[in-house]
Amino acid sequence: MVRKRLIIEMGMGIDQHGQEPTVAASRAVRNAIAHNALPGVWEVAGLSHPNEMIIEVQVAVPYPEQVREAEVLAVLPFGRKTLTVESGGMVVQGRAIPELNDKNDEMLIAIAAVTVIIEND
Repeated sequence: MVRKRLIIEMGMGIDQHGQEPTVAASRAVRNAIAHNALPGVWEVAGLSHPNEMIIEVQVAVPYPEQVREAEVLAVLPFGRKTLTVESGGMVVQGRAIPELNDKNDEMLIAIAAVTVIIEND
């Protein structure tokens, strides 16, 4: 089988309160796929079900070791999914609000690339 990239989608996500890198990463992935339809998966690639797609997700976020992989991948409704998390993104000084369970003033920004791959003979 030959693997071919069909589309690469990019997104950005922010956790303004709570300092949760998983939240920022999940929002970045959701942003990447938010405005897409993939009719080419059926009409061009000839897949019979969306779970036949291979989905490779790359996320760069502060504190990558804290990211909960299953929660980030749960954003994607279909596909054989993998996630690579690396240090990156941005930390911006915001404002801690105790009622929002902030631990500090940090806002976490993540970036994501979601690649849809198909396999052909």
